[in-house]
Amino acid sequence: MADKEKAKSPTADENVVVIGLGRFGGQVAASLLRLGHEVLGIDEDPKLVQQWSDDLTHVVQADATDEDALLQVGIREFSRAVVGIGTDIEASVLTVLALSELGIRDIWAKAISVKHGKILRSVGAHHVIYPEATMGERVAHLITSRMLDFIELDDGFAIAKTRAPGDTVGRTLADVGLRSRYGVTVVGVKAPGTDFVFAAPDTVVPGKAVLIVAGTTDQVERFAATT
Repeated sequence: MADKEKAKSPTADENVVVIGLGRFGGQVAASLLRLGHEVLGIDEDPKLVQQWSDDLTHVVQADATDEDALLQVGIREFSRAVVGIGTDIEASVLTVLALSELGIRDIWAKAISVKHGKILRSVGAHHVIYPEATMGERVAHLITSRMLDFIELDDGFAIAKTRAPGDTVGRTLADVGLRSRYGVTVVGVKAPGTDFVFAAPDTVVPGKAVLIVAGTTDQVERFAATT
């Protein structure tokens, strides 16, 4: 096991175990560490364990489908778990099952298909992530529109970053009435070289501004087409 001193000492509730240190799991683990969480990384592959040993708080080589092995590495000290195993569906499912039976209260798991996701939920996953499908959808929207960034939520609601339409420059958001015209709500405004500003009715849209807008996916797409 490799230890790394951290600048912040989080509470036990903030500890996270990440199982499967491939591209997805490794990135999640590194990001959690940067956010100040204590991270236990687990993988069966000794090469991946060695690769991450100098970066994560703790890294161990173990079979995460084995409840006894999980207990030996102190799994109950962690209230949240991320299962990043994707291609080995059997190992993914058995790992989630083991975590569930050990009482881990918040289990996130990566799925590579809808059927895989349904199985993960049935054995105890509280949240199922489809990273490839999500990224594919996001890229498709960006390719076929003028949006600078796009995030679609499960209920058909979307948030996007777009350029401000030319007819909004120098006018307040109340004056241009984007919500009544397009159905979108402007969340924030960002001009080059300035800080992000949360939108208010009296916010003036500066030249070359970027808007963060929210609404249904169709509304956001229609608005982006006008920019």
